[in-house]
Amino acid sequence: QPQIDAQSGELIGAETLIRWLDPIHGLIPPGRFIPLAEETGLIQPIGDWVLREVCRLLCRWQAQGLRRIPIAVNLSARQFKQNNFIESITGVLAETGVEPRLIELELTESMLMKDVPQTTAKLNQLKKMGFRISIDDFGTGFSSLNYLRHFPLDVLKIDQSFVRELFDEGAALAIIESIIALARSLGMRTVAEGVETAEQRAILESSGCDILQGYLISRPLPEAEFLEWVQHYNHS
Repeated sequence: QPQIDAQSGELIGAETLIRWLDPIHGLIPPGRFIPLAEETGLIQPIGDWVLREVCRLLCRWQAQGLRRIPIAVNLSARQFKQNNFIESITGVLAETGVEPRLIELELTESMLMKDVPQTTAKLNQLKKMGFRISIDDFGTGFSSLNYLRHFPLDVLKIDQSFVRELFDEGAALAIIESIIALARSLGMRTVAEGVETAEQRAILESSGCDILQGYLISRPLPEAEFLEWVQHYNHS
């Protein structure tokens, strides 16, 4: 799913989102199979596969002479907790030749707060390698804000529930503006998810949000359709 600069409208990245294409039931959304994958432990090999596929995708675009767009990848707790996670991701990079700066690793607040010393060590290693680190669904958890001072984070993603309630509840806008101000003061960028209307976009722009993502810009697309969208996208 494309991500655009809130002020200029320029395409600056994308997030990879997984769907299950079943021969009988068609396209199955992640809300129906990810919880089961987490419960059974299959989320770990699925997460590893997604990361590897994203690296192959970027490698393929480079070989074809296409524009290399940074891609955000969600990490699962099981995947991140693997003892050999750093070695595994290093191996994928060596295999594909992809530059880490083209990949943004997304974690949740709850993941960060489990075994903070080990998490900090891993995040610092990933940061030194060149990856960008973001917190997904920021503001929906109950974690201490203290970790923001110590973890090497680049992006805070504003949960779409706040964006959806922008015009229904004054507190939603207050929370969004607070997240933007907090991120800016700590040298981080903000991404608003779930942007579906021009009115939402206008408020987020005026509030200083950096990046927009949602159906107003584009729905999630398979690779071929995404590349076609990029070719025809006009941000002027």
